[in-house]
Amino acid sequence: MNDIFSVDGKVIIVTGGLGQLGTQFSGSLAKAGAKVAIYSRRPFSRAETEAKFPGLSDRITVYHASVQDEAALRAATDELIRTWGVPHALINNAGIDSKPSGPAEQNGPFETYPRQFWDEVIGVNLTGVMLCCQVVGPHMAEARRGSIINVGSMYGMVSPNQALYAYREKRDGKPFFKAVSYAASKSGLLNLTRYLATYWAAKNVRVNTVTFGGVKTANFDKEFIDAFLQRVPLGRQAEIDEFNGVVQFLASDASTYMTGSNVVVDGGFTAW
Repeated sequence: MNDIFSVDGKVIIVTGGLGQLGTQFSGSLAKAGAKVAIYSRRPFSRAETEAKFPGLSDRITVYHASVQDEAALRAATDELIRTWGVPHALINNAGIDSKPSGPAEQNGPFETYPRQFWDEVIGVNLTGVMLCCQVVGPHMAEARRGSIINVGSMYGMVSPNQALYAYREKRDGKPFFKAVSYAASKSGLLNLTRYLATYWAAKNVRVNTVTFGGVKTANFDKEFIDAFLQRVPLGRQAEIDEFNGVVQFLASDASTYMTGSNVVVDGGFTAW
């Protein structure tokens, strides 16, 4: 039974694989025996790879390929296939969001939200996923196997609760709003997943979304965390490694009858 959860020997692409969650996915999959290709928007040397993933650099290769650069994605994928073969899984993890410490207009009212920030977030979170699927998916379809895992967010299922951010105006003296672009990009991802799941179903390429809740970091204000946890049935944020299991499950043969699904791992946030 344990063998069906194995990713040993599988070739897996992780976009944004050097970020907070991407590092977790890349490292845990490599430790489980996978060959991991990280697509990164910045160059990363073999020495840097070994330092970040001690003892795993023979199973992790970083390709300089932004998810918004189709030519770089194609070049990286061609090189990957020549080296390791057609990928078994693609984890579309790369993503950006408005920064709480960003410019006032980035976190201001919807009525004055600049298109610049909309285009930036949609460009990475939605268009970037589309491009990665366009580049990698056909190779999977030709091989008649593959699993595409799109990393979503609870804010793709429900609207951000602006009440969680009300403390900012009291503290800073100016309104603060969770911006529209992130939620729009992640909700769009859900139907992109369904579209591709049905489009490639006959070629045995499965496409699913994983919807994650809040992850414990040191970057959030205490006022936000206190208000947020009151809305989480489990009463806590996720530990940084608690999403690794579901990602490996979807990359493995344990999930071969799953496609077009949205697997929610949010501590119950969207259940209320």
